Amino acid sequence: MLLNFEKTEKLLNKYNILVVKTRIIKTKKQAISFAKKNNWPVVLKINAPNLLHRTEKGLIKIGINNKQELIEEFKNIFKKSKNIKNREILIQKTINGIEIICGMKRDPAFGPVLMFGLGGIFAEVLKDVSFQITPVNKKEAKEMIKKIKGYKILNGYRNTPKADIDKLAKLILNVSKLAQENPQIKEIDLNPVFINEKYIKVADPKIIIWRILIKFLIQNQ
Repeated sequence: MLLNFEKTEKLLNKYNILVVKTRIIKTKKQAISFAKKNNWPVVLKINAPNLLHRTEKGLIKIGINNKQELIEEFKNIFKKSKNIKNREILIQKTINGIEIICGMKRDPAFGPVLMFGLGGIFAEVLKDVSFQITPVNKKEAKEMIKKIKGYKILNGYRNTPKADIDKLAKLILNVSKLAQENPQIKEIDLNPVFINEKYIKVADPKIIIWRILIKFLIQNQ
């Protein structure tokens, strides 16, 4: 089951994994207020417990540049998602940088297995990723980064700014620690994560927890 955004952000912040400025909204007025305060462009997206893929369903809209566009896209996304149970409408500040993916899947035999690679569309098309069983140290985290074919991009290719490899390694270490200390987490999917000269921030964080745990917690409330 997909953890809601508020709990996801709170858990990531605990492990020094920063999320792009985001707000849960219910009205167009709240959306406009956020955009004016945080500057254009912005992103609208839907978050829900059983919703893992939004793009194909038209439940995410990037590059909203003004008030008129925002009002129209809010109406569209509100209408398309009205039958989705426990949905959240999120508005997010747009940021730029190199896109990477970092995550974890809990293997029955090996435990938490970390994954790192180029993010965004590259994650699906190129599948340029590396894997490592936890726990990892800083040296192993850097080796994960250097193993991918896209390392040239991270290391500063042509006009691409060079990524801070130490900060990327720290992100991997933080995800490793998060996975080890929280056995209720089945999967972690941080994609894309934007890295630039100023920061590393997650634009689309997903944490999936075991359904059996949810049932247990409900039964024991």
